[in-house]
Amino acid sequence: MFTTLTRKQLIFDVVAALVVWLLFSPVSLYPQVWSGSTGWPDIDWPATAVSVILAGALAVRRLSPALSLALAWVGAIVQMLFGLPPLGINFAIFGVLYAVAAYGSPRVRRFGFISVFVGAATVAAYLAIGAWLVNGETMRPSADLIAPLVLMLALVFAASTFGLGLSYALGALKRTRLSAIETQRQASVAEALAASEQERNRIARDMHDVVAHSLAVVIAQADGARYAAATQPEVAAEALTTISQTARSALSDVRLLLTQLRHSQAEGPQPSLADLEELYSQVRGAGVELRISVDPAPRSDPPAAVQLALYRIMQEALTNALRHGDGSAVDVSLAFEPHTITLRVSNAVAADDAANPGGHGLIGMRERAALVGGSLETERHGSDFAVTAVIPVRDVQSVAEPSARESV
Repeated sequence: MFTTLTRKQLIFDVVAALVVWLLFSPVSLYPQVWSGSTGWPDIDWPATAVSVILAGALAVRRLSPALSLALAWVGAIVQMLFGLPPLGINFAIFGVLYAVAAYGSPRVRRFGFISVFVGAATVAAYLAIGAWLVNGETMRPSADLIAPLVLMLALVFAASTFGLGLSYALGALKRTRLSAIETQRQASVAEALAASEQERNRIARDMHDVVAHSLAVVIAQADGARYAAATQPEVAAEALTTISQTARSALSDVRLLLTQLRHSQAEGPQPSLADLEELYSQVRGAGVELRISVDPAPRSDPPAAVQLALYRIMQEALTNALRHGDGSAVDVSLAFEPHTITLRVSNAVAADDAANPGGHGLIGMRERAALVGGSLETERHGSDFAVTAVIPVRDVQSVAEPSARESV
């Protein structure tokens, strides 16, 4: 029933009601002063009660619109029971209706809307009855008086409806504005949450790509060093060097990602196609032969987002080849067509990994491709497993050249 208000709002409403009471009450409370009477004026106690009730209704208009509307009706009824004329404090009713429309619940707003018309009809009837009682001797029933009386009632009803309805309408506009502000706030919060979730997913993908690839290289090198330690110490030393370099690179990338988690504006690792050679070197250093084909070759650089997606997909595909491959050569092909870029990585799968050659990294690769409007498919033919990503790109210039193959 009561709305939670700040102390500042509550003080403002009470002070505003007090100011209205001080401005409009004296003419009603001390009628002798305004009529020219001398001596100490008498207080009109019924008018005092009405003014206090209506001022109280104005004071709680936002704290409890239902209570405010009820107090306004109580004040109006008391005023009519004592036969009081229109009082200045009656202007408080406009503020009550405004608050009911702006801050009231649906049920309270319905009662407020009904009160507009019932109140207007009550005002018209009360003034007509009051005029009849005051001028009862001269206003005897006659056909000539019916039309003016009806016209007067209609005019009073129309004027009251307009005044009360205008206050209610202004309150409804205020409510609409508040609703629009709240909707905009919720939309901003939702957008911020969505952007935050998207950023977390991106960082999670980067973390997976960096850590998974680096660990795959480290494991492969460690296994080779363990077998070569007894017979080929120089190979073991070379493997340990590769492990050290790969671990340092991974640690640097992880630190950048963690910095980005702490500071949203910090830049994380953003590899491009120019970094593929370093990636190839890491895989070759792990003892895996690569056969690379680029046909057609690019004439201009694709957008940065596309380059990042291609790098991460390539990184994950080669990581899967290291983890699940049988040690044979891995075929890598890149084709830069006018409107698409096609990446394909294929390798033979080890017998013990035949059931799940892609692992969970396939989900990340598909997400990477989807983020730039592309698609990713996997193929399985016997022990051969292939990953193919097709990414659409606008105005990618390419030059058709003989296939540039490289074997190590």
